[in-house]
Amino acid sequence: MSQPAPTPVTSTRPPGTRRNRIGFGVGTIGRDMAYTLVSLYLLFYLSDVLTVSTTVFAGVTIVMVLTRIVDAVSDPFIGVIVDNTRTRWGKFKPWILVGLVASTILMVLMFTPNGLGDAAFIAVFAVIYVAWSMSYTINDVGYWSMLPAISQDQKEREKVGAIARICSAIGAFTMVIAIVPVSNAIGAAIGDMRWSYFWVSIGAAALMILFQAVTLLVVREDRTLLAEGEHTRFRDLTRLIFRNDQLLAVAVSLALFMIAFTTTINFGLYYFTYVYGDESMYTIFALVLGVSQITAFATYPLFRRFATRKTLFGIAIAVISVGYVVFFFAPPGGVLLVVVSGVAIFAAQAVLQLLMLMFVSDTVEYGQWKFGTRNDSVTLSLNPFIYKLGSAVASGIVGWTVIASGMKDAGDAAGMTEGGTTLVKVMMLIVPLALILVSYLLWRRFFHLDEKRYAEIVAELDARRGRQGELS
Repeated sequence: MSQPAPTPVTSTRPPGTRRNRIGFGVGTIGRDMAYTLVSLYLLFYLSDVLTVSTTVFAGVTIVMVLTRIVDAVSDPFIGVIVDNTRTRWGKFKPWILVGLVASTILMVLMFTPNGLGDAAFIAVFAVIYVAWSMSYTINDVGYWSMLPAISQDQKEREKVGAIARICSAIGAFTMVIAIVPVSNAIGAAIGDMRWSYFWVSIGAAALMILFQAVTLLVVREDRTLLAEGEHTRFRDLTRLIFRNDQLLAVAVSLALFMIAFTTTINFGLYYFTYVYGDESMYTIFALVLGVSQITAFATYPLFRRFATRKTLFGIAIAVISVGYVVFFFAPPGGVLLVVVSGVAIFAAQAVLQLLMLMFVSDTVEYGQWKFGTRNDSVTLSLNPFIYKLGSAVASGIVGWTVIASGMKDAGDAAGMTEGGTTLVKVMMLIVPLALILVSYLLWRRFFHLDEKRYAEIVAELDARRGRQGELS
C-alpha cells in the first residue's frame, strides 16, 4: 500500500507565531547592549580610562584571548546539557535564566575600579572574566538554540531571525552610540571617569534583565519537534559536529567572517580617536551604521521574495568588499567616504549574518535526518562558539596593534606616526577583507543545503514522524 503524502512543513508551526517573533527578538536587546559593552569597550576602558600599565594591558589581553578560546570549546558541551534538559518550562529557559543572573552580576564587577597592584589586578580580572564568559555562554546557548525549536518552516525562521537581528542591532548600536556621551556625562557629573563605566554597566545589566524577562514569559517552543526519550551523550559530540558536513562547512565559513568583522568593529573607537582624530565623530558614525544595519535586517524578507539565499550572499560579499576598499583609501577627515563605505560594510554584514544564522539553523534538521536525533542546542552552540572565537582572535589582533602601532602611548592622533596609522588601517580593513573573501570561497565550495534540499529533508522527517505515530 502506498505511503500517505508527507505532511506540509508549515503544519508543525505552533500557535502564537506573532508573540514568538516579538518575544524572542526583544530578548536580545539587553543582551547585546551588555555584550557590546564588554566585547568592544573593555579593552578601551582598561587602556584609556583606567590607564593600566602596559604590563597589565598585555596581561589582560592574553587572559581575554585564552579565556574566549577555552570557553568557546566548552560551548558544545553546554549544548549537550541543554539538549538533555526536560522541565515544565522547556529545555531552554532554565539555562537562559541562570546565565542571565550570573553574567549581569559579573559584568558589573568587571567595570568596578579597584586599587590592586599589577599582578593582583590580572589575577582578579582573570577570575571574574572567566566566570562572566562561562555564564554568558550558558545564556547564549540557551537563547539562540531556542530558534529552531520555534518553527522548522524556513520562511518563519527567517522572520523570527530577522526580528531578532533587528533587536540585536538596536541593543548593540544603542551601546555604541551612547557609550561616549553617556560615560562622559556621568564622569563629569561625579567627577571620576573610572566610575562612569561602572554606572553604564549597571544600566546595561538592568536592561538585559528586563528584556530577557519578556522572552522567558512570552516565547513558546514547539515541543512536537522533539521525540520523547531522545538523549544526547557527550561522546556523541564529535559525530554530531564533525560528521555533520553542512554544519562544519558553514561553521568554518562563519568563523572566518566573524573574526574579520569583529576585528573591524573592535577598532572603531580607536580609529576615530587615533587615526581620524575626532572621537566625537564615533557616535555619529555609529548612529548612521546602526540605522543601516537595522534597515538591512528589516528589508531582508522583501529581498528574499526576489532572490535566493545564494544570490543574496554573493551580492552582500561584493558590497562589503567594495566598502572595505573604499574605507581603506578614505583620507583622515574624509567623513563622506568613511560614512558611505561604513554603510556598505554594515548593511552587507547584516545580510550575511542573518543568512549564516539561517544556514546554521537549517543544519539542525539535516543532522536529525542524518543521525536520527534532534540537537538544537549542540548545533546552535556553534554560534556562540564562533562569535567567541572571533572575539578572541579580534581582541588579540587589536591588543597587539594598540601596542605595536604606538596607540598605547600616543595620547591622540597627533602622537601617531605614519607607519603606526597605516598598521592600524591594514589590521582593521585589509586583513579582515582577505578573511571574508576566503570565507565566501569555502562556503561556495562546501555548503550545499539550499532551499530545495532542505524542503526534501523536512518532508522526509515529517514522514518518519508519521510512521512512528502509526507504530505507537
